[in-house]
Amino acid sequence: MDGQSQAPTQVKAHWTKYTLNFKQPAGTSRGTLRTKDTWFLHLNGNEQHVVGECGMFRGLSYDDRPGYEDKLQEVCDQINAGAHTSQIDLTEWPSIQMGLDCALKLLHHKTPHKLYENAFARGKADIPINGLIWMGDKQFMMDQIHAKLEEGYRCLKMKIGAIDFKAELDLLDFIRSRFRESELTLRVDANGAFSPSEALEKLNRLAQFDLHSIEQPIKAGQVQEMARLCEDTPIPIALDEELIGVIDRQKQRALLDSINPHYIILKPTLVGGLSGSSRWIKEADKRGIAWWITSALESNVGLNAIAQYTYQQDVSMPQGLGTGSLFTNQIEAPLTAHAGYLKYEPSGTWQQIP
Repeated sequence: MDGQSQAPTQVKAHWTKYTLNFKQPAGTSRGTLRTKDTWFLHLNGNEQHVVGECGMFRGLSYDDRPGYEDKLQEVCDQINAGAHTSQIDLTEWPSIQMGLDCALKLLHHKTPHKLYENAFARGKADIPINGLIWMGDKQFMMDQIHAKLEEGYRCLKMKIGAIDFKAELDLLDFIRSRFRESELTLRVDANGAFSPSEALEKLNRLAQFDLHSIEQPIKAGQVQEMARLCEDTPIPIALDEELIGVIDRQKQRALLDSINPHYIILKPTLVGGLSGSSRWIKEADKRGIAWWITSALESNVGLNAIAQYTYQQDVSMPQGLGTGSLFTNQIEAPLTAHAGYLKYEPSGTWQQIP
């Protein structure tokens, strides 16, 4: 089960805050990121110290609101008072739920960094991942494309919607002139950059490049417009931001039934942790909707947890887990991304988590 479980007796909890610094500004259609705050939930019990990451994403997370750190402290106070973790309601705080889910699993497995007994956690299997192309000017994006292709990636995800659309089409044309669809999978992520009135026309222009999918072509919350797009689109559409904040199980079902997307993208930190992700997967599978899992600019602490959870789901298509090398002050961990695969080395060294 990927939800909460009873913490061992005599567990003590506290939290710390950590600011990650990008090596270079990361461009999205919502603006340019230079730093990323994250929070670590520390649990001490049974001579163990484990850490779960609460990677709330400002401007995107459902729980980006006043009182976040107060809620973290409340959770710690409840644990320190001996509360059963099932009594801690984090429905409205998905990133804290993520941190707690992960920390409890680590305590259960009695190891600082292993959440699951699977081949990835043992260092015996890798996870296929896409290479991420961040927004910027055309030359910056071209440089990233060259680098990822030289590294051996065979699935690229390009963020679009921030520069001139013609320039973005030129970049996709360059990639397709070198690699056919059978040789290289291409995904694009619009982060809601298109207006409903222009979206279908742009999708038709993008379709010439044999794209695997487009994430969130229009902003979340426009259910009827998105449903029409999914029905008429020449490119498979994946819902991403559309899932954020849809907490009630009935509303989740209604959203999937109304829009009927080709894919959903699960960011565990944003959709209610491991337990919340599993609920979405169950509903998607019932409807024949495919999915993949993506990190959301967590440190390696969160990335490691998400990767182990992802492998546990028996995935085959490339996942969105290639964000571990973005920061100058990353938590050093034996996670490596190379040639389109994420690998974990269990005998490697972990930096002490602040």
